[in-house]
Amino acid sequence: MVMGGEPLPKFNDVHVHINPFSQLTPDAFELMYSNQEFVNDWQRLEREPAYFVKKMDEEGVIRAVLINYVSLDITGYQRDINEFVYRYCKDFRDRLIPFGGVDFGLEMKEFMKMLEDAYSKYEVVGFKLHPVHQSIYPNQYLPEYGDKMVKTLEVFYEYCQDNSIPVTIHTGTSLFPRARVKYGDPLCLDDVIIDFPRLRVIMAHGGRPFWTEQAYFLLRRHKNLHLDLSGVPPSRLLEYFPRIKEISDKVMFGSDWPGPGVKGMRANAALIWNSNLDQETKIKILRTNFDAFFK
Repeated sequence: MVMGGEPLPKFNDVHVHINPFSQLTPDAFELMYSNQEFVNDWQRLEREPAYFVKKMDEEGVIRAVLINYVSLDITGYQRDINEFVYRYCKDFRDRLIPFGGVDFGLEMKEFMKMLEDAYSKYEVVGFKLHPVHQSIYPNQYLPEYGDKMVKTLEVFYEYCQDNSIPVTIHTGTSLFPRARVKYGDPLCLDDVIIDFPRLRVIMAHGGRPFWTEQAYFLLRRHKNLHLDLSGVPPSRLLEYFPRIKEISDKVMFGSDWPGPGVKGMRANAALIWNSNLDQETKIKILRTNFDAFFK
């Protein structure tokens, strides 16, 4: 696909779901089966890193962030998620960037072991917090939550801030059965970044579809908040973020592949390349912002 005679350049993908799919709950697996590419490839994608890297080569992906997290009830992903992503990426660390997760429901001692093991033993580069699949508000460490306050969440942010570990936080909706959308309000991130001003946060999905104005405000307000476009339909990008050029230094392409409804890494990147954005902005989104963030 071309734009102004120029072919789609190679690009990076900040949000790919290479997970232990065999752990999925039956209803989550059924939803994933709505993507034909998942149907065809999920077993090889789960078990063969070289197969996925070959697919990256075919689609023009330079580097990809592999998003993993713990969600015992909604998706079924277990506490061994960090070992999975470590083993998956270990022979391709120049191409694959492992993001892991933690279980915020653990007692503090067990939680700290899981957190420290993820970073030191399993060498994750970043973490994924999925409020909608983990049934937790991103700012639920605040005393205003009373007896529902989650102290492990505050420890998590402090640890990531002190060790310069980026955190991707899901915002917006989810199609997965039993996912609780109320936890996806991006305004909760305002508290997080105020309370942890050195924390590097990637806002996944930009609060789509009905919190995009709040997301845009926060992106302009906080210098260390970045936008991951995964889950934002490329055809509606300028509808959701009409002033995206003003934050173009903070936006990274993510495909969310092979999630439900996602056509492909290259297919989504090509739609952005063919959009009405100026070429400088598109190059930032597809490649150079990622390179700067993960240098």
